[in-house]
Amino acid sequence: MRCPQCAHPHSKVTDSRESNEGIRRRRECLLCGHRFTTMEHCQSPTLIVLKRDGRREDFSREKVTSGILRACARRPVTMEAIDKLVEGIERDLNRSGKPEVPSSSIGQMVMERLRGLDRVAYVRFASVYRNYQDVESFVQEAQELLGNEQAPEPVATGKRNAAPQLPNAQLPLPMAGSTGRGRRSKKMAESA
Repeated sequence: MRCPQCAHPHSKVTDSRESNEGIRRRRECLLCGHRFTTMEHCQSPTLIVLKRDGRREDFSREKVTSGILRACARRPVTMEAIDKLVEGIERDLNRSGKPEVPSSSIGQMVMERLRGLDRVAYVRFASVYRNYQDVESFVQEAQELLGNEQAPEPVATGKRNAAPQLPNAQLPLPMAGSTGRGRRSKKMAESA
């Protein structure tokens, strides 16, 4: 392993730990003393992705990551969460044992995981991946995402600009020591 500082070919391992990604090794250059970290993992066989147009190409972790990053732009999603998502997809693809995987399967895996991570990112990714041709199909996808939840209908009171009606359990209680009605309520409670 060459030192990234001086390119000397010899280094010594000062610490070695196993992690999900492989074996993490802390090294020290024997020439300049620079310390650096390397990751060692098993090289899995190349996974081939079958594109929609019939082309075949090697699986690219970077392409999957860039697509997810575009969907998560300006969303409260950490890079660590995105890395975990991509690692999970890559791990599942390798565990499947199939040498060739259709790109549609990868897209579906990304959408399933994004749905649990961030709903807005899911809709963004789905809109590009599924290539919606009209607004109705896009709205249908959003409604399915929300589980066809609808906002509750406002209560009609018959009065203009009336305050919304709350159930009795949610009525605000007068504060002690407040002016106006709260004081009269306090006096009425004392006289009772």
